[in-house]
Formats: sequence, structure tokens, C-alpha cells
Amino acid sequence: MTVSLSSSLPSSLPSDPQALIRFLGGTDGLSVWPRSTRPEADADVSVGGVSLTEAAERFGTAVYVLDEQEVRDRCRAYRTAFPEADVVYAAKAFLCRAVAHWVMEEGLGLDVCSAGELELAVTTGFPPEKIVMHGNAKSPEDLSTALRLGVGRIVVDSVSEIARLAAITPVGTRQKVMVRVVPGIAAGGHAKVRTGTDDQKFGLSITDGSAQHAVGRILDQPHLELVGLHCHIGSQVDSVKPYVAAVRRMVGLMARIRDQHGVALPQLNIGGGHAIAYRPGEESLDVGVLAGRVRAELEDGCARTGLPVPRLTLEPGRAIVGPAGVVVYRVLAVKRTGQRVFVAVDGGMSDNPRPALYGVRYAPRLIGRPSSAPPRFVTVVGRHCEAGDVLADEVALPGDIHPGDLLAVPAAGAYQLSMASGYNLVGRPPVVAVSGGIARVLVRRESLDDMSRRDVGL
Repeated sequence: MTVSLSSSLPSSLPSDPQALIRFLGGTDGLSVWPRSTRPEADADVSVGGVSLTEAAERFGTAVYVLDEQEVRDRCRAYRTAFPEADVVYAAKAFLCRAVAHWVMEEGLGLDVCSAGELELAVTTGFPPEKIVMHGNAKSPEDLSTALRLGVGRIVVDSVSEIARLAAITPVGTRQKVMVRVVPGIAAGGHAKVRTGTDDQKFGLSITDGSAQHAVGRILDQPHLELVGLHCHIGSQVDSVKPYVAAVRRMVGLMARIRDQHGVALPQLNIGGGHAIAYRPGEESLDVGVLAGRVRAELEDGCARTGLPVPRLTLEPGRAIVGPAGVVVYRVLAVKRTGQRVFVAVDGGMSDNPRPALYGVRYAPRLIGRPSSAPPRFVTVVGRHCEAGDVLADEVALPGDIHPGDLLAVPAAGAYQLSMASGYNLVGRPPVVAVSGGIARVLVRRESLDDMSRRDVGL
């Protein structure tokens, strides 16, 4: 369940301005922030022992702050919940060399979707045998790079990919592959991220038999080794039930494959998509409950069908890095247009397209100065030439907010910079890691020179 701020307010709100801001997640609503977050003097906030106000002064704004220990702790939580599974970090959520290094040190594998992600990981020192390659339309470069670097598993997403991959696999070798199956389950926080049904671009359907056909084609290829099945039902899934249903259907398909081909597949990948809370009151997926229910369903299903229990793989991305990130913007303008107050900041859809894509709602917070002004509902917008460049619609902020103020937005670690663009040639913000009171740049700010060098002239 996602709580909508505008539709879920009770009839009696706190009358005290500061109590109201706290109620709306402003002053004390730190539940969706990294666990190292601490309120500081003068309404500042620290993350990882580093003042966000000082980080903004030192590195400029907009700036993304990533709590290293939060990322590591979340990796460990998954390893604890799934001790006998392969936990594979979904790089598409956010990838840089440091993050690849952190998840490697914490014992996770890596899920990549392109030759670019793969090359960055391997050149960072990530073991290629612990990497899974995805993609509904892998390019020849993607496949050849995966084979050259020796990725552990390639997830086949179409029948045409089978022959293409088999043709380029070196003689005398066998590439381990999985089949991405569409289990016919609708789950996810938005229609655009529901990938478990037949009406989207990913995977091969159980319903029309294309998944079973792909299995037969792979088993006929001497250079390909089918090691298991894969499914991914969607993103921002906050309930365990769809995962349990997916496991049930996947075990049923594995049993049919055993009966038809005499092969008991040793691996089952149930993907990721685990929900996080972006605002106080929203639901996140309980990983411990997920582990218990999935394990029970897998063991019971295999017992019913006489299958050996396959080794489980899961692919969390957002749930590991999302809550570890905070972005800090500086207010550039405040103005009233009609009945709305707009607060414009020095970032926007070029560093965070998610509100425009999926209608995501955030909980920005004024930092760096105290305010006793009564709160008012405002719309926080970006600096780009689009009416849809809205970062947070109808959120409560102090009524005296003005240009020069700093706004911090939590839950900013996933699918923001990884989906960033070069719109208006603004340049992507830097990423700064914080830990133990120390801040260091992981990814520097993109400069005009960086962007200009790609333009080779008339």
C-alpha cells in the first residue's frame, strides 16, 4: 500500500506549525532516510557523520550523497535472510566503481544489462563468473563482451537470441544460460514497471508455450548449457504474495521440463523489484518475510512434484541502494502561479526523471536553517523546459522558503542518476560517498567540457 499525501490526510491535523511539518515528514520524519541520519544544530542534518549543509557548500548543488555503510548493511541483510541463495545486485539501479566494489566485498553477485555495465564491473575487479547478464534486446557487442569476459550466466529473453548466442560461443566451450519466463503475474507500483504479464516486452510466456519452446531449442544447442529459469514480475512490489505465486508457477514449469526432457534444472532466479518507502507511511517489502515464504513454497512445491530443490537467485537493486541516497538541491526561485506555489531548484528531470515517468512522490526537507513559519503546500519543480519537470507535488514546506535555501530529498539512491540525461546540457551531479564522518567523491560533476567533447563540430 502506498499512502497518498493529498488523499490520506485525516480531518484533524496538528494545529502547531512545527507539529504539522513533523506529521508530514518534514522536521522529524526521518524514517525513509539512511539509518545514520541525525538532526543537527540549526536544522542541519548529517548522514554518515557528514553535514549535508557542509557537503552542499563543499561539492556544490545539486549533489547526491550515498551512505556507504547503509549499502553494506543492506547487502548483509539480504545475505542473512537468504544464506543459501545467490544474491545478485541489480546494477541498473545505480552503478559506479565504488558500488560494484562494495557489493563484491559483501559477497553479492552482479546483474548487468549491457556491455558498458559489464566492462565497468570487470575492470573494477568484479569476478565475471558472479555476473548475470540480462536484456530483452542484447546487441552483438553485449553478447560478444559477455562471452569474452566469461560471465557466469546469460538470461535468454527471446528465441532469436538462442541461435545468435550459440553461433558466437567459442568451440569447445559451453555458455551457461537461463530462460526468462513470463509467469503471468501482475505486480508492481506502476503499469510501466509490471513485467510479469504477457503484454510487455520482456521474457517468454508460459501461456502460449514460447518459454517451453525456448527450453527445447537451448537443449538442442551443444554450446549452450541450460542451468535454470528466470522471472521478474515487476518493480516496487510491496507484497510477498506475488513472489510466492511466481515460485509456484515456475516450479510447475520446471516439473514439466523434467517430464518432457528428462532434465531437472538446478537454478531458479526470481528477480528483484522489492519496494522501498519514499515517504513516511509508505510500505516497503519485508525481506525476512519474503525469504521465509519463498523458501517454504519452493520446498513444498519441489516435494509435491518430486524435483530436487533448485538453488535460488534473487536480484535486489533499489532495496539496497535506494534508501542509502540523499540528493541536496538549492532553491533558485519561489513564485505563485494561480493557486499554486512553485519552488524551483537547481536540478530536476535530468537527474531524476522518475516523477515524470512514474508519478513518484518524494518528501523533500528544508535543511541548513531553522524556521518557525507556518507550513504551506508547495510544488517542488526542476529547472528544465518541461511543464512535467516536477520533483515533488503538493508537499508541506515552511512558508518562508526562499531562494538560496537547501532542500534534501531522501530515498534518492536508485533509478535517478542511473536514468539521468543530458537535457538542456545542465550536466549530471556528482556522487559523494559518506562514512564515518568522511566524504569523498565517487563520481565527479559532469562539466560543459565533458559534454562538448562529444560534439565533433560542423
